[in-house]
Parts: sequence; C-alpha cells; structure tokens
Amino acid sequence: MSWKRLGALLLFPLQLLCLVAKAAACLVLPPRLRDLSAETVLITGGGRGIGRHLAREFARRGARKIILWGRTEKCLKETTEEIKMMGTECHYFICDVGNREEVYQQAKAVREKVGDITILVNNAAVVHGRSLMDSDDDALLKSQHINTLGQFWTTKAFLPRMLELQNGHIVCLNSVLALSAIPGAIDYCTSKASSFAFMESLTLGLLDCPGVNATTVLPFHTSTEMFQGMRIRFPNLFPPLKPETVARRTVEAVQTNQAFLLLPWTMRVLVILKSILPQSALEEIHKFSGSYTCMNTFKGRT
Repeated sequence: MSWKRLGALLLFPLQLLCLVAKAAACLVLPPRLRDLSAETVLITGGGRGIGRHLAREFARRGARKIILWGRTEKCLKETTEEIKMMGTECHYFICDVGNREEVYQQAKAVREKVGDITILVNNAAVVHGRSLMDSDDDALLKSQHINTLGQFWTTKAFLPRMLELQNGHIVCLNSVLALSAIPGAIDYCTSKASSFAFMESLTLGLLDCPGVNATTVLPFHTSTEMFQGMRIRFPNLFPPLKPETVARRTVEAVQTNQAFLLLPWTMRVLVILKSILPQSALEEIHKFSGSYTCMNTFKGRT
C-alpha cells in the first residue's frame, strides 16, 4: 500500500468524526436559513392536504412564485386564491404526474408562462389501502405511476435547467412506511420504498453538482384525508402529525439543506430496531403497536 493511500485511510475516520461533530453542533446552534425571496416553487398535489399547507408555508416564508399541480381544479383554484391573498404570485396547472407526456407538456407550459422552477416539491400521492389479493390491478398501477414514476418524470422535466443555472432543489414528501411497511397498504408502501431509493440515489448523484440539492421527508402518519380511518393502538403515545407541522419542517429542511428528515425524530429508533432485532420481535412490535391492523378501518381517498 502506498503512503498516499495509507494516509487517506488514516484520515478517513477523522473526517467522519468531524462531520458527526458538525451535525451535532447544528442540532444545538440556530441554523442559517436559506432566503426564498428569489425562488419559484412547484408543488405537485398542491391543491389540498399537505400540498396546500406547503404552499402556505412557502408563501409565508417569502417564496417569489408558487405553482400548484394537481388533478382537481376546484382544490387548485381555492388554494391559488388563498396564496394570492397572502401576497404571493401563484398559478395552477391541471396535471396528472402519473402521465409522462402530460408532465412534459405542462412543464413546458410552466416555463413559458411563469419561468424557471428552482424548487420542485414532489408531494402528489395516492393510496389504495387494500391487501394484495383484494387490490384491483389498475389501482395498483395507479399508485406506482403517481407515487414513484411521477417523480421520475417531474425531475427529468425540471432538473436539467436547475443544473444549468446551478440553482435548484428537489424535494420528496415520502413516508416512514418506505422504511417499515404495514399490511393493508401494500401499494403505498411499495411505491414509497421505490421513491425513497430514487431520492437516495438522486441525492448521491447530485454531490458534484454545485447549487443543486435534494431533501427527502419521511413523516409518520399525518392527519389528512388520504389516510382517513387509519387507527393505531396508542394514539396518545403516537399521535398523528399535523399537516402544518410537516409543511413547516419540510420548508425548514429545504432552507437548511437537510438531505433526509424523519418526523418525528423518534422514528430513528424504528430504523435502528429494524437493523438489530430478529423478524419475530419486529412482528410482535407491529402487533403490540397496532400497526398490524391499523388499516382495517381505513377509508381514505385517492
């Protein structure tokens, strides 16, 4: 082994320790927030739920322009008017992100009407909420097309210009279920796991791309219409997240350039347990917490 390689090998643990210390310091010291006054934000699924709260939060924090994509014009129009009332320029486009050609067509329309997108928030998602054998094939495909492939198309549509400008941010509203699946939502869990792998690969691929970054948010069960009826055994111990909390923490993660965000922070324990416990113990945790049967009362919406 050459002296150069030996030196790099010895230096590597010290570099890791410095990075860990830096991350620990960031937890204590107030972070420096990125100014959003020159940013144009596009939010998929922006008409309702977390998407609507994200639009409000970006507007509240001074984003220059906000564009909303979604499939329901009524919701998009209502949210757009609300954001305009806050004093922020806002536009909406009807777009099904699961339709590749529609994404590319509407991306072109956005550039022509509004300009370049600097922050893309992939928030649109659906959940069928059935077991594999009870699931309709078309419903399963719909989940994969919107929750996973939709991110491929939107990112391909807007990332090239971000790389040219050396200014951009790709955001993914994912789910803790990408890391720990539950019965009764096999379409959603699978699509979110694929989405997580997509973002993890994309984040690493952007390391040598100055000015362009990525953020993946993995929240616990959030109290929105999409998972209406979902019940866990200890709701006081594990209360569902408020959508406004998820939106606020997501925008903060963008402003501090945080690559991965688990909400709440206790979900990190789940990741650790999955790494060290045997499958039998994990199964007992699912049964004890109620996640094994939480989708039995699911109503939701798609």
